[in-house]
Amino acid sequence: MIIPIRCFSCGKVIADLYERYVQLISTPQGTDGDLMPDGEAMDKLGLNRYCCRRMVLTHVDLIEKLLRYNPAEREIVKIGQRG
Repeated sequence: MIIPIRCFSCGKVIADLYERYVQLISTPQGTDGDLMPDGEAMDKLGLNRYCCRRMVLTHVDLIEKLLRYNPAEREIVKIGQRG
């Protein structure tokens, strides 16, 4: 859902780095337009320990998917089917 504030193993603050990480790996770099590899992006952000790299690399951002579902919409559909 939401990236943890700190690394579970070492306690380093990592939550503020996630958005910059996503931006680095999704923005074309240089003249040829290649995307930055994950390892280089983490090196650039100062994520040197493998425990911190694990936290950022394996995070799945589900909040955008969950925001699409509206429980009130389900009630409106039920009322429409009854009437």
